[in-house]
Amino acid sequence: MNVIRQLKVKNFIALFIAGIINAFGVTVFLAPVKLYDSGISGTSMLLAQVTPLSLSVFLVLLNVPLFLYGLKRQGAPFTIYAIFSVAVYSLFAWLITDVLPIDVSFASPLAGQDLLLCALFGGLISGTGSGLAIRFGGAMDGIEVMAVIFAKKLNVSVGTFVMAYNILLYILCGFVIHSWILPLYSIVTYMAAVKMVDTIVEGLDRAKSVYIVTKDYEPVCQALSETFEKGITVMNATGYFSGVNRKVVWIVLNRFQISRMRELVHQIDPTAYIAIYEVADLFRLESEQP
Repeated sequence: MNVIRQLKVKNFIALFIAGIINAFGVTVFLAPVKLYDSGISGTSMLLAQVTPLSLSVFLVLLNVPLFLYGLKRQGAPFTIYAIFSVAVYSLFAWLITDVLPIDVSFASPLAGQDLLLCALFGGLISGTGSGLAIRFGGAMDGIEVMAVIFAKKLNVSVGTFVMAYNILLYILCGFVIHSWILPLYSIVTYMAAVKMVDTIVEGLDRAKSVYIVTKDYEPVCQALSETFEKGITVMNATGYFSGVNRKVVWIVLNRFQISRMRELVHQIDPTAYIAIYEVADLFRLESEQP
């Protein structure tokens, strides 16, 4: 019952849409010209080409055991959401290829046999589906779960694990089909999808975390507060070599405000040290006032 309470209807709706989007990108743009998606999806596409079983069957056969294997590490809600996402992806991949009156047997209905267009739009669309799945608590590919579980044991990052898997997959595809053109275009698909996933998960306008080390923190804080109307945090700091006490001003801005911030700070304190970092997510209690 506790697990059921954690599940949200809006997440299932979003994951349903994500599965449809992913299926559309893969079956309409990639599969018809034999380009390959990344991860388990790409592996399923390759296996569907060399065996009698369809893409939809392999999506379920390969992904579901991986999600179940990661149940303890990822938690029940994630596992349920992920399996639901893959089930919708598999269902609509089957509908598009075998039921609906859409000819995807030898060319994309929208991009023909133009490999670059198919690679770019297939990657962007499937990346949108994968990004939505991640944003709403699920996943579209079991390789991400395996990366979380095994990357640390192999002393590599999650991103490196996924990238290494995909490189090996594309090399294998090249040997199987005796051509490197399609695997190379598939890398374009992979890069477009990764960029789209980042955009969907982290937002179009990523926030910037700004740390300012200054001796004139009061006028700096006043100028920043009046200009941007943002919350500001002031921390004490001491130089390791100099032993000089300074204040560190911390503020979160968007990328359009960074240039103005630099101008304001350096007008007040030309010697101020400014460090800027990307912020992937910001969380604040609903009741908290800005």
